[in-house]
Amino acid sequence: MTKNIYEYKDTSDWYVAEWGQSASYSEFEQVSAEASDILDRLESILAAEELGLPLNITVIRYGSAFRFLTFLLDILNQEMDRKLELLQRQGALLLVEGRKLLYVHLPQTGVDLQAFLGAKDVKDTLLIATRNEGKTAEFRKLFGKLGYEVENLNDYPDLPEVAETGMTFEENARLKAETISQLTGKMVLADDSGLQVDVLGGLPGVWSARFAGVGATDAENNIKLLHELAMVFDIKDRSAHFHTTLVVASPDKESLVVEADWSGYIAHEPKGENGFGYDPLFLVGETGKTSAELTIEEKNAQSHRAQAVQKLMEVFPAWQSKQSS
Repeated sequence: MTKNIYEYKDTSDWYVAEWGQSASYSEFEQVSAEASDILDRLESILAAEELGLPLNITVIRYGSAFRFLTFLLDILNQEMDRKLELLQRQGALLLVEGRKLLYVHLPQTGVDLQAFLGAKDVKDTLLIATRNEGKTAEFRKLFGKLGYEVENLNDYPDLPEVAETGMTFEENARLKAETISQLTGKMVLADDSGLQVDVLGGLPGVWSARFAGVGATDAENNIKLLHELAMVFDIKDRSAHFHTTLVVASPDKESLVVEADWSGYIAHEPKGENGFGYDPLFLVGETGKTSAELTIEEKNAQSHRAQAVQKLMEVFPAWQSKQSS
C-alpha cells in the first residue's frame, strides 16, 4: 500500500498523519474528549463497512477539535473517495456524509432543542459588522475552517448604522458587535482601528477617520497630521503605532476581545501607492518603507489587523466552546 504523508500546522495546531500504515495514534498534546469521541465513532462506522483505517496519527500541538477532525476527514475523503464533513451547530459537532447524518456529539450541558432543530442552516453563522466585501472574504476564509457561515451587513440592509460614540477602540468595537448581536440574535465580529502618534498624546486615535473633520478624505487627514507634526523634525520623535481591537459578541454572553499594535514612525511626506488611510505616512519599524510601499502580501503578514486576527484565531475555539457550555 502506498504511504502518503499529510501535515497541518498553524500557531495553535500541528498534526502529522501517514496513510498506509497500520492504525496508530500518538500525542505530544492530548486531544479533547469530543475529538476522541468522534474519532472512535468514525472508526466504528468504517469497521461496520468492513473498512480499516490505515492511518498513523501524531498530534504535536492541539488547539481545536474542529481543525483536528477536519484534517482527518480531508485525508479520508482523498484516500477513500468519501464525502465526509464535520459541521458545528449550537456547540454540537455533526459528522455527515452528503445528506446523511452519521453522528452527533453534544456538549455536556446539551443544546436548546428548538434552536438546534429549527434552524434553516445546519452551520453556525458569524456576522461581520462591515459592508466591506474584501474584509468579509478574509474572515470567511478563516472562520470557514472552523465550520462557520460568514455574513456581513450587506445581508441585513435594514439594520441601523451604529454610531461610534466610544472614547476607546474597545468601546467602539463593543458598541458595534454587541448592538448588532442583540438586534439580530447572531454572533457578531466587529473591529475598530486607528493611528496613535505618541507626541500627540495618542491622537488621532478613535478619530483617525475624521481627524480633519467629519467626512474628511484620506488625503485631508494626512495633511492634518503633517501639520500637527510640522515642528517635530527628528524621526525618532515621530513614533506611532496602528492599533486594532476585535470584539466578538453573542447574545447574553461575555464578549471576546483581542488587540494588536503595529509600531513605526510618521514620515515627513507621503510615499507609496498601496493601502489607504495613513499608510503613505506610516514608516514600518526600521524598514524605511511606508505601509503604502509594501505589497498586499507584505502588509497582511505583519499589520495590526493581521496580528489581531491571528490572536483571535488562537483564542476563539476555546471561547466558543465556553459559550456553548
